[in-house]
Amino acid sequence: MAKESLIKYVCSECGHEETKWMGRCPECGSWNSFAEEKLISSKAESSKTPIIDASVRKLSEVPYDKSMRVSSKIDELDRVLGGGVMKPSSVLVGGEPGVGKSTIMLQMLSNLSGDGTVLYVSGEESPSQVRLRAERLKVNAEKISIFCDTRLEALSEALERIKPSYVVVDSLQTLSSSSVASMAGSPNQIKTCCMELSLLAKKIGASIFFVGHVTKEGTIAGPKIVEHMVDTVLYFEGAETGMRLLRASKNRFGSVDEIGLFSMGPEGLEGVKDPSEYFLSSRDKNDFPPGIAFTPVVEGSRTFVVEIQALVVPARSGYQRIYSDKIDSARVNRVAAILERHAGINLSDQDIYVNVAGGMRLTEGSIDLALALALYSSKANTPIPSGVGSFGELSLAGEVRPVSFSAKRAKALSEMGFSSIVSSSQDKNTATHVKVGNVKSAIIGAFKKK
Repeated sequence: MAKESLIKYVCSECGHEETKWMGRCPECGSWNSFAEEKLISSKAESSKTPIIDASVRKLSEVPYDKSMRVSSKIDELDRVLGGGVMKPSSVLVGGEPGVGKSTIMLQMLSNLSGDGTVLYVSGEESPSQVRLRAERLKVNAEKISIFCDTRLEALSEALERIKPSYVVVDSLQTLSSSSVASMAGSPNQIKTCCMELSLLAKKIGASIFFVGHVTKEGTIAGPKIVEHMVDTVLYFEGAETGMRLLRASKNRFGSVDEIGLFSMGPEGLEGVKDPSEYFLSSRDKNDFPPGIAFTPVVEGSRTFVVEIQALVVPARSGYQRIYSDKIDSARVNRVAAILERHAGINLSDQDIYVNVAGGMRLTEGSIDLALALALYSSKANTPIPSGVGSFGELSLAGEVRPVSFSAKRAKALSEMGFSSIVSSSQDKNTATHVKVGNVKSAIIGAFKKK
C-alpha cells in the first residue's frame, strides 16, 4: 500500500502543529521554533491506538481493587507518589543527567519484582551496562527483564506478549514510531510514543515509568502535552550537599506538596531520615556569625528547619544588586524595602547576597521574617542570639502576619533545641515565646539579651 506523507510544522518548544511555517508559535510565543515534519499515514504500517475499555456503563459499576496501590519499598518515593505505585498508571520522571533517575528506577523494579513481572526498557545503555549497574547497586537482577529495542511497534508487541506489571522506559526521548517521519526525540515522536504506551499500559493493567531528559531551563524536554497525558510528573533535583530532592508537579493519585529526600551511597539512593542535618550547618551553637537565621519549612507531611544566610556589603557599582538563586530575588528585594521603610535600615546602597544552607529552594511566605532578621543581622554585623528561630509573613505595611501550620513549625523548632521562637502576635494557635506585631518589634525581640 502506498504511503501518504503529510507535511506539518511542529513547534519544538510546546508541540503545537501548523500546516504552514510560522515565525512565532501562537501557542507558547516562541520565535523560530517551528520545524518541518512528515507524518506517514498507512493503514498497514501505522500503529493502532490501544483502546482501554470500549464499554458504556455506570461509574458505580466499575470494579475497584483496593490493592491497586503497591509499595515500592522506597519510603521517600512512596511518599511523593501518594502512598505507593498505582496499578495501572503512567509516571514521567525528569531530572538533570547524573542525578539518579535510572538508579532509583532500577532499585524500584528490584523491589517490585516480588509483586509481578518487571521490565526495564533501555534506549541509552546496552544490556551489559545495565547489568553492571545492577550488580553495583546489588539489586535482584535475576527477576528483572530487559528490552533494548526502542521501536514503538516492537515495544508494544513485547508488552502485549509479556504483560508485565511494572515497566520503566529509559528514556522517552529515545523511542520512535514508524508512523512519524521525524527522528527520535522530536515533539511528534515523544507525543505519539508517550500516548500509545500510556494507553497500552492501562489496557494490560501495568504501571509504566518514563524517564525524561530536561532542557537547560530545567523543564522536561518535549511538548508540554506529554505532562498532561501521564498521571504523575516527578522532578529530580540535586542540592549542593549531594542530597537529591524528588518533587511531584502533578499527581492524580496524591498530593503534590510532598518531597522525597535521598542521598547517593555506594549501593544507590537511600532515603534521608533527618532532613535538618543537611540543611543546618555543623557549627557550634554558641558561635553563629552575623547574617544567619533559622526558620521551619513545611513540605507536605514533614516539617524541618533550614538555615538562611545573608551578606550585606556596600555596593561597588553605586546601586543595589541582589544575588539570590535559592530564594526569589523579587522576594529579597521586597523584604529589603520593608526593612528600609518600616525599620529604618538603609539597604538601597548595599549589595545583598542570599543563600540557603543545603541548596534547597524556598518559596514559602513564612520565610519572610527569618530573611528580614538575617539581612538586619548582616547589616548591623551582629549575630542573632543562639537558640532563636522565627517564622512569619511580612506585609508591605511592615506587619508580621500568621502563616499556616504554625503549631507544626513551632514544634519543629522546639525539637531542634530552639529556646526562643519569634512569630506573629495574630497567631492564636501557637504558644511561641516572642509574639510580635511588626518587623521592628521582631528585630527588638529577636536580638533582646537573654
